[in-house]
Amino acid sequence: ESHLGGRGQARSYTQTREATTIDTTTPVLTLGHWHVVGITALVVVGCVLLHYEVLNGLDYLMQRLRVHWRRQRLLLLIMSLLLLHITEIWLFAAGYWWIAGDGSLGAVAVPGSPTSSPGFLDLVYFSAVVYSTLGLGDLVPHGALRFMVGTQAITGFLLVTWSASFTFLEMERWWRRPPR
Repeated sequence: ESHLGGRGQARSYTQTREATTIDTTTPVLTLGHWHVVGITALVVVGCVLLHYEVLNGLDYLMQRLRVHWRRQRLLLLIMSLLLLHITEIWLFAAGYWWIAGDGSLGAVAVPGSPTSSPGFLDLVYFSAVVYSTLGLGDLVPHGALRFMVGTQAITGFLLVTWSASFTFLEMERWWRRPPR
């Protein structure tokens, strides 16, 4: 028992401990959970490898490009990166579609209506919200699918900052030169 003062009055708190039993017969991670982890790993590795290869290709292209106008270089770079991020968003949406296929591993639903079943473009929208770490909350993940959602937020943040760093380095390389 402890006495804590608050707003001029002494308060008495008694700590009680209840015996808690843990069910050791149910596995912590089921086969379904490992299924979600595996699909998430495939999508993340695919997105990171795709991102690396596209940035590597853009670096090669930018160095050999005969276009000397800054505007054209920058537009090519930004449009390519935008297409890359949209592709990665669609890859995560396909992962959500795959995991939520039968509903046993989780789903994405409208709050207050857990029986609603969003279509594939709704999952693309949800993926874009998560990828960009916008987090609107108009669609909510349930079940083991939440693992992929958290992983996508971290992955999207890293890939967006990687693209921003690449863009900065390219602009620094080409914008320091006098225009032709």
